Amino acid sequence: MEEPVDVRVGRGQRLLEAVREDLELYGVSELEERLDILEAEARRVRAQIDKKRSGRAAADALFSPRAN
Repeated sequence: MEEPVDVRVGRGQRLLEAVREDLELYGVSELEERLDILEAEARRVRAQIDKKRSGRAAADALFSPRAN
């Protein structure tokens, strides 16, 4: 008997699959729920971008040459 092969899902692959789904299959309430989830995800992504930009700015300020 063969062992099941673990299939590794690539980074972002599930998101790509989700955006390719046929939305005709969903009802209005399901579409509204989906939109709420996507909006929450967009907020989460924006927060991560802000965090990374702040970290970069702090590093730049710490390691940049000081002006006299």
